[in-house]
Amino acid sequence: MKHRHTFPGRIFDYLNITVLSLFALAATIPFVHIVATSFASEREILTKDFVLFPTDFSLNAYQIIFANDRIVHSLLVTAFITAAGTLINIVATSIMAYPLSRKDLIGRKPLMMMILFTMLFGGGMIPTFLLIKVLGLMNSYWSLLLPGAISVFNLIILKNFFQQMPDGLEESAKIDGANDLVILFRLVLPLSLPALATFSLFYAVGHWNTFMPAVLYINDPDKWPIQVLLRNIVMLSQGWLDNPEAAAEQAVSPETVKMAVITVATLPILCVYPFLQKHFAKGVMLGSVKG
Repeated sequence: MKHRHTFPGRIFDYLNITVLSLFALAATIPFVHIVATSFASEREILTKDFVLFPTDFSLNAYQIIFANDRIVHSLLVTAFITAAGTLINIVATSIMAYPLSRKDLIGRKPLMMMILFTMLFGGGMIPTFLLIKVLGLMNSYWSLLLPGAISVFNLIILKNFFQQMPDGLEESAKIDGANDLVILFRLVLPLSLPALATFSLFYAVGHWNTFMPAVLYINDPDKWPIQVLLRNIVMLSQGWLDNPEAAAEQAVSPETVKMAVITVATLPILCVYPFLQKHFAKGVMLGSVKG
């Protein structure tokens, strides 16, 4: 670009790079500290206030974590909630966004007004809790999957994405005898993979980090997702294992165990991001251009 060859343009670029680098470091250093602490020995934890590069490595915390099946079980529960919830989210959002994107839909504007109303005004935690209880969804995974099946914000963006598709595509498909469902599943959705990948990431991260709904609706410890178990570990600090004497025998600091659990709970969802990153910016920008 031409302005980059000018002195003010170079100054702007340097300032921009400096500020963004500082933001990146501010976001990265805490996570590096968590990972480093999880690998540090008890002696290093006791002698240092802040660990960024451990000099005395120890895997005792991870050995204790994976020696107990509660962590692994909660991770599997969270993976199931994330996969099933994301699938429900994408299917429900697509099925609702497509008809709303059609200008010939009868009652389209009143429907959009009602949808927008739910985005601005919610019932609140207590009415939602009572509704879940009346429906008999307490202590069920459905209580975590159904209430947030459709995000209004994502629905509006996906609707706008569908509206940008040329009308000629749908008309050509109808001339060939395709009905609305065939057009949606064999034409519209395959052409919307960048947007669907982006929203899948949004929904998946939300389900992986689900916490408050699980605290409110799930009473069975065997159904707790990893975030709820992590809360218990952080709050209690001690006694997170069925056999705490085992931790004492291996001389593991509770702080190290906390950091190891946070690392184990965070890494799986981080591993998903690189596979969807190439669709991320493109999917969001295409759906947000038109109102």
